[in-house]
Amino acid sequence: MLKITLIKSAVHRLPKQRKIVKELGLGRVNSSVVLPNNEATRGAIFHIAHLIEVEEVK
Repeated sequence: MLKITLIKSAVHRLPKQRKIVKELGLGRVNSSVVLPNNEATRGAIFHIAHLIEVEEVK
């Protein structure tokens, strides 16, 4: 499992990046979600890596 925390705002980003942030369940800055560590999640993380912080949890 991966804990994903939104560190920077997605307000003035590309529409694709804003959509990914919303679909991951991240709303405001410092909001966090725990998602499974699979290829779909990793692909989304790749696109918005500059906006988030990721840590592995069990």
